Amino acid sequence: MTKFLLSVHVLAAILAVGSITVAASMFPRYALRALGGEGDGEPADDRAPGIAALLHRVCRAYAVAGLAVPVFGIATAVQLDVLTDAWLIASLILTTIAAGLLAGVILPRQRALLDRTTDLSDPADGARRAAARLAMLTGVFNVLWATVTVLMIVRPGSTTGA
Repeated sequence: MTKFLLSVHVLAAILAVGSITVAASMFPRYALRALGGEGDGEPADDRAPGIAALLHRVCRAYAVAGLAVPVFGIATAVQLDVLTDAWLIASLILTTIAAGLLAGVILPRQRALLDRTTDLSDPADGARRAAARLAMLTGVFNVLWATVTVLMIVRPGSTTGA
């Protein structure tokens, strides 16, 4: 049973979190292109609004699917009797922060930038700054997940760690 739980946990992390990481990282660029390039040296792209909307939908859908990652991770930890290990607690805290950042900040800011691309009465001023902040926050999200991945592999202090 442990191998099954761990397999689902790892697959969910790769598929869900990996997809969010890529889509969220690409989103600011396409949102800016949809707003007319915003001085980034690239012309407005007619496909950009659709691509930005698709990337946002990917982030939203995989965020829901990503709930399987901690669920199966905790189930695996119970099976391995490591639920109280420091590396796991730290991973759960970082996962909670990453999830909060995604749900509470990144997805709403993506939505706000998407809304700007469809509201023709709203000038695109400030969009470059908003996209840059969103890119930075997405980078923080990615670093949190990279840290969790390292903790899952190294498991510092664990008697079963590498």
